[in-house]
Amino acid sequence: MGKRGALRLGRVAGVEVFVDWSLLIIFSLITLSLGAGLFPAWHPDWEPLLIWSTAIAAALLFFGSVLLHELSHAVVGRANGIPIPRITLFMFGGMAHMENEPPSWRAELYMAAVGPITSLVLGFIFLGLAKLVIGPIEIDPDNPQRSFADLGPMVSLLMWLGPINILLGLFNLLPGFPLDGGRILRAALWGMTGDLLTATRRASAAGQGFAWVLMASGFLMILGLRVPVFGAGFINGLWIALIGWFLNNAAVMSYRQLLIREWLQNVPVVSLMHTQFMRVEPRMSLQRLVDEHLMPSGQRTFPVEDNGRFVGMVSLSDLPKRAQDAWRTSTVGDIMTPAQELVSLSPKQDAVEALMLLGRRDVNQLPIVQNGELLGLVRREDILKWLSLHAGTAFTKNNRVISKPFP
Repeated sequence: MGKRGALRLGRVAGVEVFVDWSLLIIFSLITLSLGAGLFPAWHPDWEPLLIWSTAIAAALLFFGSVLLHELSHAVVGRANGIPIPRITLFMFGGMAHMENEPPSWRAELYMAAVGPITSLVLGFIFLGLAKLVIGPIEIDPDNPQRSFADLGPMVSLLMWLGPINILLGLFNLLPGFPLDGGRILRAALWGMTGDLLTATRRASAAGQGFAWVLMASGFLMILGLRVPVFGAGFINGLWIALIGWFLNNAAVMSYRQLLIREWLQNVPVVSLMHTQFMRVEPRMSLQRLVDEHLMPSGQRTFPVEDNGRFVGMVSLSDLPKRAQDAWRTSTVGDIMTPAQELVSLSPKQDAVEALMLLGRRDVNQLPIVQNGELLGLVRREDILKWLSLHAGTAFTKNNRVISKPFP
């Protein structure tokens, strides 16, 4: 498993690829929609095995297209100085995880635009291949589905994948931050104002407005009304409302994340670090670690020091490395993670770097070390505590007054 329960598929072009469990939901729905609806309507003479095999292949190829869409973001983003270590495919498509905000509006523009362009190009390639195989096809306006009856499985796949990729590209161009179109809008606003925070706030507001249109449209469709562009139908309305809800949350969270970075920038980690914790020695037995430290305290992770020098960390999750009947003869040094394998911070680093490392390493605390001596630990909860004390208060930063933390 990978980040927070996601399955790691591997590394492509230096980018780690993860699949979230929620992808199974939309994969099943696409397969069911094609296998029980579209392909039987196109091909009433097909055997069930051929129908469902083609439906599964179509769903797999669609998510392969989404993967190429996200990889294009990652490759172009990295080429323009945006660190993107991984991408995740999930229920609503995919996400390229950026560790930092883009260094310039042009970098964001290039990174955001390449995704929809990739989907549009894929769509036209699929349709072009289909046309190359079957030649010109005449659509009977009175019975359009009859025109597809003689198409083989491969051409049927191409005829479905083409329009769906074009729709994906066009949908992502809508100005709903953080969709690609919303990021293109933010890049344009950033270029015009020269202010990333202002551009993000306006793009986020536009994204929330678009999301509320989707949610309202979906609700009306659920009630049985026909909405221009979106049509009608309970299931379609439910999906549009869910997509709107997801986009609204994503727009709000994107703005919050930027504000958090603004607040934490230039806040030294030593001002947030935790110093009230127990330390252990590498020669301590595991049984003593459990009896005298783990059980009596709420502390789950312990720095390991040898004559005042920081040598590693040991945590509750390390105990299974030794059988319980060997705890009396095994030591902390046998199971600890050595200091050289840990990511540590220096006192000169700021809280933004700490937050990035906590997320990148998926850990709850990081040691702050200077000249081999452990000064303290910075934990997620320490950063959250600092934010809870400062969020919502007006203060000046870079000659600007930020008075509202969230839109």
